[in-house]
Amino acid sequence: MADMWAFREAVIRWAAGEDGAAAGELAGRVGVRTAVLLEGPSDLAAVEALAARHGRDLAAEGVCVVPMGGAMSVGRFAGLLGPSGLGLRLAGLCDENERGFYERGLERAGEPLDGVFVCTADLEDELIRALGVPRIEDILRAEGDLPAWQTFVRQPAQRDRTAQQRMRRFLGTKSGRKIHYGRLLTEALGPEQVPAPLRNLFLHL
Repeated sequence: MADMWAFREAVIRWAAGEDGAAAGELAGRVGVRTAVLLEGPSDLAAVEALAARHGRDLAAEGVCVVPMGGAMSVGRFAGLLGPSGLGLRLAGLCDENERGFYERGLERAGEPLDGVFVCTADLEDELIRALGVPRIEDILRAEGDLPAWQTFVRQPAQRDRTAQQRMRRFLGTKSGRKIHYGRLLTEALGPEQVPAPLRNLFLHL
């Protein structure tokens, strides 16, 4: 696990412009075969939580999950890690609005697009629809965030939004909240509640 974490960090530094020798050396030593390209840390939290929930040790399977810091970086990461780079199999999870970045980035890297799974709106929206707002309110209560949520929904700007739209906006209003609840909401999913993009990604790996 530590070696896979080190590989991921080396890849992120490589994409930022550092030398890629460390990433290449670690890829061989760790036995990486697949890189999952994610937009950011909240997606990473959800993927890692689902893996743990289902007893999947992704590192042991040779799968590295990489948060890229935004979908616009997918071309860079795909080029470094895909067929023209380290030769890894690529997969991904993205928001609906970012699908074009993934399609163009993987096409340029010579990687098939069948491993990219698209969320309707975004992953938070998928999780909210899967669990329902009342269930998420229970989780907010357990985390001490229910008063903040109740204050938020009384704001005039929220009046014309649906409960789901309000919850999606609320999860993005505080730094770190999307990451925290990305993990908690994923852990709360029942076996039949896992959103299709997440479920299909894990079936693909």
